[in-house]
Amino acid sequence: MNHDIDIKKLRINCFRQSKVPGEFMLQMRVPGSMIEAKYLQVVQDIASKWGNGTFHIGMRQTLNMPGIKYENIEEVNKYIRGYIHDIEIEMCDVDMEDTDAGYPTIGARNIMSCIGNSHCIKANANTYKLARKIEKIVFPSHYHIKVAVSGCPNDCGKGHFNDFGIMGVAKMEYHPERCIGCGACVKACEHHATRVLSLNKDGKVDKDTCCCVGCGECTIACPTSAWTRKETKFYRVTLGGRTGKQFPRMGKLFLNWITEDALLQVFGNWHKFSAWVMDNKPEYIHGGHLIDISGYAKFKEIILDGVELNPECLVAEELYWTESEQRANIHLKPIEQHKKAGPQN
Repeated sequence: MNHDIDIKKLRINCFRQSKVPGEFMLQMRVPGSMIEAKYLQVVQDIASKWGNGTFHIGMRQTLNMPGIKYENIEEVNKYIRGYIHDIEIEMCDVDMEDTDAGYPTIGARNIMSCIGNSHCIKANANTYKLARKIEKIVFPSHYHIKVAVSGCPNDCGKGHFNDFGIMGVAKMEYHPERCIGCGACVKACEHHATRVLSLNKDGKVDKDTCCCVGCGECTIACPTSAWTRKETKFYRVTLGGRTGKQFPRMGKLFLNWITEDALLQVFGNWHKFSAWVMDNKPEYIHGGHLIDISGYAKFKEIILDGVELNPECLVAEELYWTESEQRANIHLKPIEQHKKAGPQN
């Protein structure tokens, strides 16, 4: 199938191979999953003129048009120049060339997000604005990374199954003078969160701060605003999650209570880490596998190099992933087949 076509080159160009010989599906990036509705006209134009008349909202929240013939790809790339300019260069301030060649890489995958606090009452963060800032840092790059941003610890964006899962969290402030002792916050915490609130003998609320996940359910439930979110925005970050046939696993908590400034510095080190692991030879390998190759300790050393962590930030000293192995002893292989990080001799 398609033996005379450079499938790898087209995949880098964000065209996915179809089961129909000679046909491909274009994947257009939507960083943060929020754009103006006018761009749906671009989708309609591509689908009707070059595709099969349909479009698919991709699993990573891309806009996908299947049924594009190989001989039409060059024309499609010229057509989407305006879209790429508007979304990547203007909206996300990405440093990239403005050309007729389409997308330069698929390495850094589309950054997913829930709708965040632009709409959702539970969200602690503006997800699409953060996603656009991360897009500027990681795209375009041939080094693979998957990122999902959620506005709260509900993690509707499924960040636990991405290389980096980001969740907006908040520090809460209690105003006892406003509290009427109704217990609404206690019930909300018990039902939705980690049961850290309780009413004391004076009819006020006590809090076990060690287990608070920063979700903000108490602020939503309180009828008198006795609980409010503090102004500083924080995030929690899970690491190394993924799906797949061989090594699916859920990410583990890597950073908690990190500020946006520090978080963006972390992403600023991703290219350096990936380049070190792969000896400056990019391949289509998921970010979580790069962490496995280097080991968590080396990853932590490089990814936090020069990062100015805020005083509240907590960092995992060690991480222990549990993988769901699809066949027995999958990690047992001849020593010469083991992947090695760093310079390759």
